[in-house]
Amino acid sequence: MSQGNTGVTPQVVHAQACPVREVLDRVAGKWSVQIIVAAAHGPIRFTELERSIDGISRRMLTLTLRNLERDGLLTRTVHPMVPPKVEYELTPVAKELHATLLSLTDWAERHRVTIAEARAAYDAQHSPELLDA
Repeated sequence: MSQGNTGVTPQVVHAQACPVREVLDRVAGKWSVQIIVAAAHGPIRFTELERSIDGISRRMLTLTLRNLERDGLLTRTVHPMVPPKVEYELTPVAKELHATLLSLTDWAERHRVTIAEARAAYDAQHSPELLDA
């Protein structure tokens, strides 16, 4: 261990990063992000979510919605009618998260060419055999 890292043990890193990692794992999941983006424009019904998110199964949509509701990122409203109308809406916390996701998306768009060029340069330097294939 270098002197600059004295006292940094796996236990310290885990204790400090664990709560953050748990939250990030939930909100940065593939389906969570797509649901948050889809619900950003106001209340949305289950079937609208299902249609707007390619590749998600009904079961995975249901589980992800439940988890987002449990985490306080979505509210679920059941309107008493036949059949019942259920809508999902972002909470203020999730609206803030959505704004952060937009910033991240903007950053990715601005830097995607730079990252692609860096990858190509790295691959050319470290994996010349891949270029011959």
